[in-house]
Order: sequence, then C-alpha cells, then structure tokens
Amino acid sequence: MYVGNKACNFDLQLTTCFIVCRYMRAAKRLRVSSENEAPPTSLNDEEMIADPPPESVETLRDPLPESVETLREQLTKVQEETCKLEQFCESLQSEADNLREERDHLQEQIKKSSTSASNLTDAKCKLFTGIPTVALFMFVFRLVSDFIAPLKSMCQQDQILMTLMKLRLGLKNADLALRFSVSASTVSKVINRCIPILAVRLKFLIHWPSKETVKRNLPKKFRKKKYSNCRVIIDCSEIFTERPYNLKTRAKTWSNYKHHHTFKFLVGITPYGAVSFLSSSWGGRISDKDITLKSRFYNKVEYGDMIMADRGFTISEELALKGATLVMPPFTTGRPQLPGRIVQDARQISALRIHVERAIERIKNFQILSQICPLTFAPLLSDSVVICAALTNLLPKLIK
Repeated sequence: MYVGNKACNFDLQLTTCFIVCRYMRAAKRLRVSSENEAPPTSLNDEEMIADPPPESVETLRDPLPESVETLREQLTKVQEETCKLEQFCESLQSEADNLREERDHLQEQIKKSSTSASNLTDAKCKLFTGIPTVALFMFVFRLVSDFIAPLKSMCQQDQILMTLMKLRLGLKNADLALRFSVSASTVSKVINRCIPILAVRLKFLIHWPSKETVKRNLPKKFRKKKYSNCRVIIDCSEIFTERPYNLKTRAKTWSNYKHHHTFKFLVGITPYGAVSFLSSSWGGRISDKDITLKSRFYNKVEYGDMIMADRGFTISEELALKGATLVMPPFTTGRPQLPGRIVQDARQISALRIHVERAIERIKNFQILSQICPLTFAPLLSDSVVICAALTNLLPKLIK
C-alpha cells in the first residue's frame, strides 16, 4: 500500500501543476493581448496613465478574475478529492495490514501442520521414524548427507525423513507424496536411492562385540555360572510377501511354518539386547540350520562361546567344531514326562531366550516389515531390514 499512497500523491501534484500552468498561460495571453491593442503613437507617461484604452482595460479585468475563481473552485475540488483518496488509501493500508497478519498466521499454522524435517520435535521424530530424539535423527542425517544430492522439490533432510517414514509407518508412495507436496514418482526415486545408502552407512551399528565387552555388560539374569559365557541369542523371523509369478521363486519363498510366501532372516542379539548379527533375506523355504550356515554365522563364533537358540537350530555339531556350545530348550517328542531338573532348566532357558523375540519385535515395529511385502519392494528388503535393526540399537537397552 505504500506504492498506492505514492501514486495518489503523484496524481495530486500532477493535477495542481496542470491548474497552475493553465493560470500562467491565461495571464500571459492577457498581457500579450493588451500590448498588441495599445496605440502605436508615442505618448508620455502621464497621457498613457490619464487616458487608457477602454477595451484593453476591460479585456484585462474581466477574464483574469474569472480564471482565478475557476481555478480556486477546481483547487477546492481537487483538495476534497485528495482528502477522500487519502482516507481511501488509509483504509486500504489498514486492510492490507490485516491481510498480512492473517497470511503470517496461516503460514505459521501450515508450517506447524506440514511434514518437514525443519519442524520436527522429539515426539514427532519418534512417531515418524522410530528414532527417539531429533538429535539422533541429525546424527543419522550427518552420516548420509554427503551421499545424497538435494532435489529442487526436496532438501536432503526431508528425503531422509520421508525414507524413514516409509519404513517406520509403511505408508504408500501416494500418501508420502501428499504429505511432502511432491509427485509419487519423486517419492519412488528418493526411496530407491536412499535405502541402499542408509543401509551401507548404518550397518556399523550392528556390531559383533568382543567377549570382554559382552561380559562387562552382562545383565544380572545371565550372571549365573551356567549362562555366563553366553555370547549371542539367535532366532529367525519371517516377512510375508506377495505370491511370486516365477515358479522357482514361488517354491523358494513358500514357508511350511507360516503357510505363506515369506522372506526369512537370521537375527542375533547380545545378552543385553543389542542386535549383533543380521543375515540377508532368504526365501521362506530355507531351514534354520541352512540359513545359519549360509549367512556365515560360524565365522563369528570363538572358542568357549555359548550360543542360545530355539529347538529348530540343530547346529550343535557345527558349533562343537568351533569349540562352542549350544543351549536350547530340551526336546519333548517321545518323552511322556521330563525330570524336574530338566523342566527347571527349560524354564530358565526360555526366560532368557525370550529377549531375542523382544528384539525382533522391536525391529518389526517398523511397519514395512510387518506388512505383506510387495514384489516390487523385494530388492530393497534386505537393506530395509539392516536399517530397521540398526536404528533399534539407538534405543535404550532392552535388558537391564
């Protein structure tokens, strides 16, 4: 509205100048006319003053007062119009100020309600990504920021946030596109690019600790002599997937245990609950014994280690070759009743082994692993499991 005020003042000045110019031209015409009508004879000053030509006097006296009155009336009208314009400009200025305040208020509301890394709080961060604080989110961002290029429609932080929301909430690409005001193709492009980068950069969080580190952090429940050498607790988990079109793939992914097409992965946790081993994803048909062998789990095992597992892991001989022992609940097949001592040991083992299931539950809190995995997402599944497992290691200790 400042521009509007300036324009009004300019119009007023222009109108006033126009009126003054008209007045000056009229006065000049009167002077020229009086000079032209004077007699050419040479007279002295007294004669000229005593007997002036009557026509010249009338010509000089009549139009000038009439022009001045007209100009005064026009000036008065201009002043009135100017006052009205000034009042109108003031009202427009006030209206513009109100609209500006309303705009700022709406922009602030949009900023608060929109999905963006710039307005993350700890509560939003935990809900959207599974990361407990914004500080940890920025730690993850700094790990990958050098490897992710910004887009015209999205900054690097929003790309990471959107990818983690895809994993944590299991949202469809169309939903993410609406939340971040981008196209669905942009969402697909960002996710396909960011997931492998995040997996590579976060894999170091899944660390196989030394024996000394494990014993130093051993929870009270494991400090009994019988279980004090426990190095890792292992178990498998499966993720449902769509029925593959290829017959061979269909056979490899069929799980007799789940009665569904699945992908399977092996998880190992330390006695204090941190994920210390994670295999790639395999078809659901693979057995627990085979996935343990093919994932090169035995390369991690050292002499004197105790490995705790479920009954499906018939790997005692393979561990014996490494000088390690296998602890699992006893088999009950063909045995009508177990001795009291064995029952007590079985309860203790089950109470300790349950923590690996709690760790897997933490991983599967990322909804992308709890839903039926689309076949189009299958190439990214192993990397997604790595990211989800690594981020659970940023949470507080599972076992205290």
